[in-house]
Amino acid sequence: MTLDRLRPAVEGAVEPSVRLARRLGLSPNAVSVLAFAVAVGGGASFVVAPRRNLPLVYLVGAACVALNGWFDVVDGELARATGGGSPAGDLLDHVLDRYADIVIVAGLAAGLQRYALGFAAVTGVVMTSYLGTQAQAVGLDRVYGGLVGRADRLALVIVVGIVSAFVTTPVAGLTVVGWLLVCFAVVGHVTALQRFYYAYRAL
Repeated sequence: MTLDRLRPAVEGAVEPSVRLARRLGLSPNAVSVLAFAVAVGGGASFVVAPRRNLPLVYLVGAACVALNGWFDVVDGELARATGGGSPAGDLLDHVLDRYADIVIVAGLAAGLQRYALGFAAVTGVVMTSYLGTQAQAVGLDRVYGGLVGRADRLALVIVVGIVSAFVTTPVAGLTVVGWLLVCFAVVGHVTALQRFYYAYRAL
């Protein structure tokens, strides 16, 4: 179950955004940086919303996360449209994606001041992505399988961000955001182990 498999279908829909980026003179690297910048905005919004008792700010965070995901597709399509990109650009994209993941999840945890839970969630997210790319490093295709990929995580954050703007009552001691962190902490590590298993068997 991973929305990453739907990426080819989404890529065709970003063509207007790619054309706009080209008209504005944006390079794929610039779009990657822009994607990271909106992720930082999302993480900051997730900190502010509960700490300042401004739940509607969660909507800003959800919008920023949606833009991060959109720009992440646009930068790849723009690279292909302008000559296929470069190894340096691919490295920058992957590094900024990982930092974006960290900033978003850390923002969710910091807003609730649930740092241990946030640590477990962040490590689950990072290890999921690491195992996906490490397969390439040992000569396999990149692994996108497992329970939750990056596209799934972003979709869950967007949905939870929207819900949290209107539902603030805790359930069993945790808000909706808290339960999302539990999900990332558990399912993230399960997904990482699944990817390790798939890659190890293929070697």
